[in-house]
Amino acid sequence: MTDYKGLIEFIAKRLVTSPDAVEVSCTEKEEGHQVVRIRVAPEDVGRVIGKRGATINAMRQVARAAATKEGLRVDVDVEEE
Repeated sequence: MTDYKGLIEFIAKRLVTSPDAVEVSCTEKEEGHQVVRIRVAPEDVGRVIGKRGATINAMRQVARAAATKEGLRVDVDVEEE
């Protein structure tokens, strides 16, 4: 099974200016459906979301592509403080 938390954490840490502030959590909502939440420093939220959401949407597509191969569903969300 793919480590979605590790995958998203790997991508997010390379996008931000404060990689130590990146926190990623993964919870299972129901059987076969996981939610990955990203928390970053306030000044890095824009970097993770990107212009018109392009960056976060790309991260979502990567996670969904990996999950679809395994017959699962993964959602990726950014938590703001």
